[in-house]
Amino acid sequence: MREFKSEKRLNKIKAVAMARQYSLHLVLENVHDPHNVSAVLRTCDAAGIPEVSLLYYLEKFPRIGKKSSASAVKWIQKEKYTDVKECYGSLRSKGFKIYATSLTSGALNLYNVDLSEKCAIVLGNEHRGVSDEAAELSDDKLYIPMFGMVQSLNISVAAAIIIYEAVRQRLEKGLYNESSLNKKELDKVIDEWCSK
Repeated sequence: MREFKSEKRLNKIKAVAMARQYSLHLVLENVHDPHNVSAVLRTCDAAGIPEVSLLYYLEKFPRIGKKSSASAVKWIQKEKYTDVKECYGSLRSKGFKIYATSLTSGALNLYNVDLSEKCAIVLGNEHRGVSDEAAELSDDKLYIPMFGMVQSLNISVAAAIIIYEAVRQRLEKGLYNESSLNKKELDKVIDEWCSK
């Protein structure tokens, strides 16, 4: 399919595929509003996060619209889970350290966490936050420091803040400068994207 792409489009696909951060992952647990899910996926694409886990056992799996996600849904792989342990087990088998967002005591300030390492960030439901099970089974918990009367942010805003702190750290370490995939793996991604 590469031969049917303009040189400009093919170069864009190659550059974006090369910058994907396969060591950065997001988990959305029971996020109710599909517009919030779409907004998070849009941020993930912009930051080079290739895959998101959708962990749903209280809410229905969201219907994600192409319009509200600005077509990011097309470029992000989605894994569906209905069980916290299964989701975490899969991530740990791939070497991810799991951070759950939480306002509980002992949670780490976002700006003191090394997000350049292989890690997965868990964000929870708009009203309930991350479940007790997801928080307890995580490797650590983190929070976004806030100084107002309101003690929470919209899920898509919180995701963007955390993701772009990870981007900042990864830019400093040059992790966007070369692919973590080998040539064969990268070529496979490029070929798949050219057929979209």
